Amino acid sequence: MSTLQTLDRGLRALEVVAESPSGISVADLARELDVHRAICYRIVATLEGHRLVSRTGDGRVRLASGLATLAAKFEPHFNQDALPLLKELANRTSATAFLSAAEGSECVVAMVAEPEGTVLTVGYRVGSRHPLTQGAAGLAILAARPEEPGEPDAVRQARQDGYSLTRGQLERGAVGLAAGIRAGTLERSVGVVAIDGLDTGLAATEVMATARRIEQLLTA
Repeated sequence: MSTLQTLDRGLRALEVVAESPSGISVADLARELDVHRAICYRIVATLEGHRLVSRTGDGRVRLASGLATLAAKFEPHFNQDALPLLKELANRTSATAFLSAAEGSECVVAMVAEPEGTVLTVGYRVGSRHPLTQGAAGLAILAARPEEPGEPDAVRQARQDGYSLTRGQLERGAVGLAAGIRAGTLERSVGVVAIDGLDTGLAATEVMATARRIEQLLTA
């Protein structure tokens, strides 16, 4: 059976990156694909152009949020099943609930649900981006990764607690709490954000429980 070599290499590259939770350098990826580094750079650039992979500040290649868009089209049941969980989380905590994914050094909001009957909520728009190192969603994703030397204290604290908690990092007066999702090919987190008044004890319990339920969806 004949195959299109370039496409085959691109798909194989996605498989290799998916098997590297901490990311992979272009040099190592080229060795895995058995191609010249220059060819590997072109493969990565093409995949990056379609938001299927992204490169972190140190040049390592990771899966990106474009895969979530493709997955939503071929596996719509995940969105259908995850959204009710977000709505339930929003109503239980009286806060805006969100599902986020990592893309390179940024955190991208993939899904949002607002609580019913609440007058004041935080506007968290799907597609919004912020650095992984700022905000509860990004810190939760970093905390789900293996421990690294020199990582911020907030990441170590989130790994120890099982959730991240931030105040006023992305919006003045906003309190965010999130937990990493340790399943699926993408790095994700789920959490809530509110303007002051967030019951952080209740939120921590509900957010971590929702993270575990979403993990079950991804491994079912």
